[in-house]
Parts: sequence; structure tokens; C-alpha cells
Amino acid sequence: MKKAFLGLLILLIIASGGLYTFYIQSLKSMEQGDSVIVEIPKGSSTKTIGQVLEKNGLIHNGFTFALYVRKQGKGSQLQAGKYQFTRGESVDQIIDRLVEGDVYVSTTPITIPEGYTVAQIADFLTEKGLVNKEEFLKEVNHGDFPYEFVKQIPKDRATKYRLEGYLFPKTYELREGITAHEIITMMLDQFQQEWDPSWQEKLKSNGLTLHDAITLASIVEREVVVDKERPIVAGVYFNRLAGDIMLQADATIQYALGNQKAKLTYKDLELDSLYNTYKYKGLPPGPIASPGIKSIEAVVQPQKNHYLFYVTKKDGSGEHYFSETYQQHLHNIALSKKQKK
Repeated sequence: MKKAFLGLLILLIIASGGLYTFYIQSLKSMEQGDSVIVEIPKGSSTKTIGQVLEKNGLIHNGFTFALYVRKQGKGSQLQAGKYQFTRGESVDQIIDRLVEGDVYVSTTPITIPEGYTVAQIADFLTEKGLVNKEEFLKEVNHGDFPYEFVKQIPKDRATKYRLEGYLFPKTYELREGITAHEIITMMLDQFQQEWDPSWQEKLKSNGLTLHDAITLASIVEREVVVDKERPIVAGVYFNRLAGDIMLQADATIQYALGNQKAKLTYKDLELDSLYNTYKYKGLPPGPIASPGIKSIEAVVQPQKNHYLFYVTKKDGSGEHYFSETYQQHLHNIALSKKQKK
């Protein structure tokens, strides 16, 4: 009888030792692998969560996972939601993320090109299904954005869109369900990061406000293709402003028309709009697009030259001929026409 009891006891010890070994082994990390997104439904028990994790190859055993969570007293702390785990994470790491509610947020990379207008940005984001165009434009004109540079935008000018020029062109990671207000805030944040406060003094010495600078930079952005020419063209406009000469920038008329035309007509040049720099002297009421950093830098530090005119080369380079006199300008126009293929 004693021998039988002793044998049974030995078997129980061996069995319990085997179970403990299994328990410990099952809590070890899986082999390193790829990422996987799992959904933990609302109201899931620790047992259900363990089954979901096991099914997705993130843990060895759902049952022992549930036992371990309960042992730690965290059974009621695991949060539902969508998570992105990487195979090879430890059980403790997985539990910590479930307790913290470190849920996965799906994002879409969206690139806003340099030179896009507010209307183009609104259309682009609407096409991507990220915003409602009307809501976006309403936020642009009336949304509350407590930035100092926004407060400095003149309210007495007949601008098309209040934030034109300030929605910085860049690639953004936009999460699922993001609002128009949040997108605009991201872009204004980026503008603030890109703007160097020391530029204010340089602008002041040239008689420009920040708003004037962004307005001029937006014209440079739309007029110039080759980066090395941006400071040169900025210099041309400074010369024209100083000489009380109309800027005569085609891009401003394109903006006033609201559509990009391959070639402007003489009738277009007569358009009665404050954005028509062939009709009105000085800068237009506000920016005509979102300038990139190179166009902004070109206005902050323009090339000092004596040019008053430029015309596009028709050789496919995207560059311009520059001239100091109207006679030279006419010669360059004729030269450009000869290059047209």
C-alpha cells in the first residue's frame, strides 16, 4: 500500500514538474517574424484574447497566456482595439501594450506638392476621401488656429482664402478619420517649423512683412521651375517694386482666373482683379499658392541684380533669359521664339 502511494506521489510530482515546464516554455517569445495586425473585440475575456494571439502566431498557448495574465492581476486591464504586433515580442511586452491601449492607427502618406493652391489641396484631399471640400475650405477661412503668423494675416485685404500660402507643402502621414481642422493644423505646424524667426529682420530691411514675403514667394514658386533661378527672379521683383513698376507675373492672373491656361490672352491681361499684376501695381492681396522652402529663402535673400525682365527659354530647360532693359527683353523674346520646336 505504501509502495503504491509513493509511486502515485512520484507520478504527481513528475506530472506537475512537466506541467510547470510546459507553462514556462509556452510563455517564451515566438521566433522573430513579420508584423501582424490583430483585432481584440470589445468585451473579450483573457481566454478569448489568448486564443486570438495564439491564432495569429504571437504566443505559443492561449490558455497559459490567460493564466499568466490573471496571475499578474491584469485580467480586467486589457483593452479592446486594433493592434499591430511583431512576432518575437515577449508576452510581457504584448500584455503591457494591451494594458496601455497602444492601438494601431492606419495612416496614409499624402504629398502636397509645392505650388499647390488651397483649392487644389482641397480637391486633392477630397479625391483621396480624406475630407469634404466645403468643410475644408470653411476651416481654411474661418477655423480657429492660434498661431502668431495667422493672426498677422491682414483682414482688410480681399484674399480668396485666408490661409493661402501657409499650408506647407510636404508629405504627411494622415491617420484614418482625421478631420479637416487637424490636417490644416498639421500643415500650419510644419510652416511654423520651417520658418526661421531670424528672417523677420531681413524682411524688415527690405520693407516686407511676413505676409508680403509669403505672397512674393508664392509668385516665385509658380513662375520658376529651376531652383537656382529662384533668387534671381526674386531679385527681379524687388527691382520692380522698388521702381514702382507693375510685377506683370502671369501666375497671378492664372490664380485670379481660377484655372491654369496654357497661354494667356490679351483679354486675360485686362481682367479686373487685384490679383492681376498687369493691371495693379505692387503685390496682390495675398499668396497665390503654397511656396516651398527654396522660394521662401529666395525672397528672404534675393539676388542683388539689375534685371527687370525675364522670358522663358523654349529649349525645354525650364530656364529663363534675363534682361535689364525692355530692348534687351524684346531681343530675348525673339531668341526664345527661335528655339521653339
